[in-house]
Amino acid sequence: MRNCGRVCVVIFFVFFACLESGRCVSYSSGHPELGSARVVFQTNYGDIEFGFYPHVAPKTVEHIFKLVRLGCYNTNHFFRVDKRFVAQVADVTSGRTAPMNEEQRNEAAKTVIGEFSSVKHVRGILSMGRYSDPDSAGSSFSILLGNAPHLDGQYAVFGKVTKGDETLQKLEQLPTRTEGIFVMPTERITIHSSYYYDTEVGSCESDKAILRRRLSESAKEIEKWRNKCLM
Repeated sequence: MRNCGRVCVVIFFVFFACLESGRCVSYSSGHPELGSARVVFQTNYGDIEFGFYPHVAPKTVEHIFKLVRLGCYNTNHFFRVDKRFVAQVADVTSGRTAPMNEEQRNEAAKTVIGEFSSVKHVRGILSMGRYSDPDSAGSSFSILLGNAPHLDGQYAVFGKVTKGDETLQKLEQLPTRTEGIFVMPTERITIHSSYYYDTEVGSCESDKAILRRRLSESAKEIEKWRNKCLM
């Protein structure tokens, strides 16, 4: 009973803190729905595709997606690869090899509030990096390479990997060195380029292609019968 009482107190405290701050978003299923947007990072070890959780962390998703659309992650890199923990993308203001234009610099300088939720930190999840200030998240984020329950409710989850786990496995096999608390690859893992697309638009285009083919086939059939019966 004593253990149960302690657990109940902790749960109540976390719940009360979430209500007070207005930061926590609860998802009983633990698996929120992905939006239709997809982003692909093309690295020197393969592609990584991910989607967003716009209903979990709307401001974070908006900020990261704008950085992608502006090309801010191009020539950036993964500065940290800690096997079975995280692969972390560097802040674009310091991690890129290419200079940024004014629009890119302005967006990269912004920070977003800590949109913490009940979504669990498990392999494939995207989670924002930050300093001790909960509202200091910028452009650096981590891809979870394993389960990390100690991060739950402390860092903003905003999406998950949808394709490219084989690329993550390659990154985990690279030699590393330790600098302070960070486990870092000994060679640069470059994000050469990035692009985005919408799965709903893609589906629509596919449907249009099928419809065009069917219409073409119908037109040929009509023409064949016209030539046969009316000529």
